[in-house]
Amino acid sequence: MSTTHFGFESVDERDKARRVRGVFDSVASKYDVMNDLMSGGLHRAWKAYTVLVANLQEGQRVLDIAGGTGDLALAFSKKVGERGQVVHTDINEAMLRTGRDRLIDAGVVLPTVVCDAEQLPFPDAHFDLVSVAFGLRNMTHKDIALAEMCRVLKPGGKLLVLEFSKVAKPLAKVYDWYSFNVLPRIGQLVAGDADSYRYLAESIRMHPDQQALKALMKQAGFGHVDCHNMTGGVVALHVGIKC
Repeated sequence: MSTTHFGFESVDERDKARRVRGVFDSVASKYDVMNDLMSGGLHRAWKAYTVLVANLQEGQRVLDIAGGTGDLALAFSKKVGERGQVVHTDINEAMLRTGRDRLIDAGVVLPTVVCDAEQLPFPDAHFDLVSVAFGLRNMTHKDIALAEMCRVLKPGGKLLVLEFSKVAKPLAKVYDWYSFNVLPRIGQLVAGDADSYRYLAESIRMHPDQQALKALMKQAGFGHVDCHNMTGGVVALHVGIKC
């Protein structure tokens, strides 16, 4: 039996996806409200910067992995226009339904697909841009998922990985206190679920740091990888180019 981490807990690899799905089934209806509360609204700036770095052109094709409630997919759709395409995906049906409904309310209908990033149901060299925001850390085999993202990108295509990362050392103690004391309490009060937000804090600590993720992306086939730290390293945007 192969094991992997679910937060700080060691679990059977075959069980991790089910456990992660349970977390997001629980928080889907309160996901956007919790993001605003947890980050003080900063997640909107992090995503706006990601859209800026994407530098999308009209007519391009985009794959949004772990697209959740659809905020990036919506922003990307405005950039690629009617001639382009944004495919909105997530492994979690509850999150995807929430995102699809939000997009429809905004007057935007996008292809919406429940799929596993480790087995993407798309042809080789199909997309100009692939994005994954706050989803990579929940994947069981990050190396396989990154290789799949590389496979579906066109040569010269761009992967954007927006994810929590290793915070700058002077902020570490305060950040740890906030993560393990405040986040679960907010989760309990707002979403009625402290455990899912405790998992969130733990999963961030188990995720590869900036340099380790950069190395993983290069191993997956990206010839050039840049890392942009934001908010003192609380979040990092990794940009990989398929050469």
